[in-house]
Amino acid sequence: MLLARRQAPPAPRPTGIAMSRTTSPASGVSGEVRPPPHVVEDCLGIFQLLSDGTVKRAPAPLVLPDDGAPLPSADAPAVRWKDVVYDEDRGLSLRMFVPSAGAGDGGGAEKLPVLVYFHGGGFCVGSFANPNFHASCLRLAAELPAVVLSADYRLAPEHRLPAAFDDAGRLLSWLRDQAAADPWLAGSADFGRVFVSGDSAGANIAHRAVSGDLSSSARLALAGCVLLYPYFGGERRTESEAACPPGEFLTLALSDQMWRLALPAGATRDHPAANPFGPDSPALRAAQLPPLLVLAGGRDLLIDRIRDYVARLRAAGHGRAELVEFPGAGHGFMVLDPDGEAAGELVRVVRRFVHGA
Repeated sequence: MLLARRQAPPAPRPTGIAMSRTTSPASGVSGEVRPPPHVVEDCLGIFQLLSDGTVKRAPAPLVLPDDGAPLPSADAPAVRWKDVVYDEDRGLSLRMFVPSAGAGDGGGAEKLPVLVYFHGGGFCVGSFANPNFHASCLRLAAELPAVVLSADYRLAPEHRLPAAFDDAGRLLSWLRDQAAADPWLAGSADFGRVFVSGDSAGANIAHRAVSGDLSSSARLALAGCVLLYPYFGGERRTESEAACPPGEFLTLALSDQMWRLALPAGATRDHPAANPFGPDSPALRAAQLPPLLVLAGGRDLLIDRIRDYVARLRAAGHGRAELVEFPGAGHGFMVLDPDGEAAGELVRVVRRFVHGA
């Protein structure tokens, strides 16, 4: 099992709730008494949206940096990791994972492919420092092996879409223009083999990175794209959504809530950010896309949308779009159980794709 050395919750953040102001009765001047703000949306107890627009987030457990020290594993090489700021203006960082053995050690070892990874969470929650996202990327780095760059981005509802897409564009620009200056990357990363990836909402971001929806100035020559159970939506219900398998983490109600909080105010789930084939979505230039690997669980309520996504790409002329399904697995299975058997098989499939592309 790949374990982080230190975990600790961050200090509570100030909520910034606006206080009601009243006129003192002693002044003899009447005034309006504003009711205190009330909860409009509560998302899994992780955050609440209040009626005045304030968002209150509960402190989350995070894996803290440990000075890049290698993390040993019984069956995988040690991985060193550190956090790097890629957008100072917005205070956004990424976590860099580099296998210690076999690359960048000054011994002439072959450099490793780069996997740019965006975490999931419905565009509303999550961070590369979350223990499960950290463990997932740690395993990917060790077992592919690859240099993994796990990036944070601004979250909704404080920053609704397209904020996350804009941040992804900035990250790719940073990687194109400045990353080679980092000694870890200069010693270990093969920039001729850059893959963009992500899980759930992060896979939606990765889709936009290869489909041309991000700023053209941010585009890299990508070797491929790996989408883990991409988070897409639409107003028309699919059969798998209507069935909504019981006992799964992602329910239809939760999916709808996160789209409601992440999309621009008043937008429907047919907005291009949610539905790549919606009425206002640009046509996908499938023939121009790099090799694409899509992985999904058979019990994922989004499985019909994911199958349709791959089928449409193939119909549009993309001959290198592959879908691999994991029977019995639900949405988010890699992150929910990073050390599980299904996660191990997922890593093996991704390894064949990345090193064979």
